[in-house]
Amino acid sequence: MILNQRQKDLLTWVNREGYVSVDRLAAQFQVTTQTIRRDITLLAENQLLQRYHGGASVLSSVENVAYDARQVLMAEEKRRIARAVAAQIPDNASLFINLGTTTEEVARALSQHRGLRVITNNFHIANLMCDFPDCEVLVAGGSLRKRDRGLTGEATVQFIRQFKVDYGIIGISSIEADGTLRDFDYREVLTSQAILQQSRQVWLVADHSKFERPAMVELGHLSQVDALFTDQPVSAELQDILDKGNTQLVVAA
Repeated sequence: MILNQRQKDLLTWVNREGYVSVDRLAAQFQVTTQTIRRDITLLAENQLLQRYHGGASVLSSVENVAYDARQVLMAEEKRRIARAVAAQIPDNASLFINLGTTTEEVARALSQHRGLRVITNNFHIANLMCDFPDCEVLVAGGSLRKRDRGLTGEATVQFIRQFKVDYGIIGISSIEADGTLRDFDYREVLTSQAILQQSRQVWLVADHSKFERPAMVELGHLSQVDALFTDQPVSAELQDILDKGNTQLVVAA
């Protein structure tokens, strides 16, 4: 599935507003209501939003979008973010990289680096980076999630706590307006919290669709992050939070 720009913008708007009517969407994008209904049907079939009679709403706050859909959602934006991150990571660095399709793009963007030591609980990243030249990959133990090949649980957390690395690269499902970071799985959150604690620098990677999206489990706050890499400028309110927390904002060109 490849989304056009209107469909991407529609999805962002629904995620921000919670619920938007077909008529309002048609007026906003200056297309017919039939076109909007087709867009909503496509996005709903790919589990990116929930279709209602007369409009569309965000998905449940207790369940993330399916992994296959997340792989293509905001794909170009994720690649831009990944290139921006890779440009700032030196050779001979140690890294945690956690679960998520954006962090997987970061791993892919590091293919030309040398001397990396990577610790991950993401089988997709481990499989990808093990073929990079001069890159050592350590894989955490734990319970393997079938839907995205992620490792979580107490064994994962204990493994991560053995290390102190240069950079912790983490993805997230939701950044609220007050800077609260949220995700869907409390076991995944425990793993990401361990990465926050065991990294000298914490870099958060999140495209603009993650802002003000509903998710259930609190992970932490933007003030705990050293840098936020995203694809669009943030709101004035969020910029103020970043400034107060001395969190660097990197908007990927």
